[in-house]
Amino acid sequence: MVKVKVINRQEEDYTKERSQDLNKVHRNYDPNLHQLERAHEYNRALNAAKLDRVFAKPFIAALPHDDGITALARNPRSLNSIVSGAADGDIRIWDVALKRTLRRLVGHTGAVRGIAFAPDGETAVSCSTDCTVKLWKVPYAPFESGEVQQDAEPVFEFQGKNAFRGIDHHWCRNTFATAGSVVDIWDHTRSEPINTFTWGSDTITSARFNPAEPDVFATTGSDRGLVLYDLRISTPVRKLIMQTRSNALAWNPMEAFNFTLANEDSCLYTFDMRKLKSALCVHKDFVSAVMDVDYSPTGREFVAGGYDRSVRIFSHTGGHSREVYTTKRMQRVFAVRFSGDATYVFSGSDDMNVRVWKAEASEQLGVPLPRERQKQAYNKALVERFKHMPEVKRIVRHRHLPTAIYKAQKTRRIMQDSEKRKLKNRVEHSAPG
Repeated sequence: MVKVKVINRQEEDYTKERSQDLNKVHRNYDPNLHQLERAHEYNRALNAAKLDRVFAKPFIAALPHDDGITALARNPRSLNSIVSGAADGDIRIWDVALKRTLRRLVGHTGAVRGIAFAPDGETAVSCSTDCTVKLWKVPYAPFESGEVQQDAEPVFEFQGKNAFRGIDHHWCRNTFATAGSVVDIWDHTRSEPINTFTWGSDTITSARFNPAEPDVFATTGSDRGLVLYDLRISTPVRKLIMQTRSNALAWNPMEAFNFTLANEDSCLYTFDMRKLKSALCVHKDFVSAVMDVDYSPTGREFVAGGYDRSVRIFSHTGGHSREVYTTKRMQRVFAVRFSGDATYVFSGSDDMNVRVWKAEASEQLGVPLPRERQKQAYNKALVERFKHMPEVKRIVRHRHLPTAIYKAQKTRRIMQDSEKRKLKNRVEHSAPG
């Protein structure tokens, strides 16, 4: 008797209801039948890495000013709003989606050194070298398109004794801190500071409130110092002296005891405020002073701008940058910010432009289709799986740099190798003990 195996298939399983439907495909996942699967996946990973670099077009738009950009702030309640301050005292509120100016905030006569938003997103404070702090009302972007630019006057003015260098608003209260010859704490309803702190520094360059601990804030100064303060006591808590001056600092919003310093020695240092003896991580790659730093809302990465005319994005635990953005016309970068959804990066530079960049250089703008999302996730997983392979690693890591930065990096590397070699020889040939 002959035994016959019959293939039994239901017709409705293989009949397309619509012309766009995909035919059902049977696949046997037995690894013995797919002996070259790893080789095929490696090829796909290689192609995915190459395509990622082909489609890396991070620059989106430039928003023009009349003078160099010195300060940026993002609205905590609105994704499409960014405020920029310039060296001529001009402050502009931008509708980023439509690339238009909503308001020109007129009042400062000196360079704007800092801008900060209140937690409600409807109020902003700005400080300047003209010894004033101004309180502004911030409008939301209207739905209709077209030109809506208007001039606006400050709601209130706070008069200081010296020029201000930086400002930061409290995360949940109606108070803000200004940095200058001393650190002043101000209230919205009072014309005089409610508290003043100082600890042997000529000038305080920046101040930042901790996002989780409401009474703790930190400052950087021209004496190379980083100082931690507590509003509940009248004296500073702790001081750390760095080898070179720090220009800015930013707290990690997800790990609120960690903060990152932007330093003059072209490195960034991440510290744990509970253990200031050594840095958790040193972030390298800049070839000149780092001017500003800002964390992504996810806390997993941060953006920094440097005097070498470049913007770099770092992982919060990465020693080297994962992205570097430059343009031919971009000059020294003095201010950087992440957008509220961690999708975009803003940079303000000396060439009178606020630039908008994608946080992921090759990311597709707009809403992707489900199949596109699956394909992108598959490609990313493939590259992650084969990232240790030499060819994939080379393609993923390579970034084309301007000649000036490339040569400066090369010279810097030679100098660092020389120092290491000198130290090693000194240790080897020195007397024991």
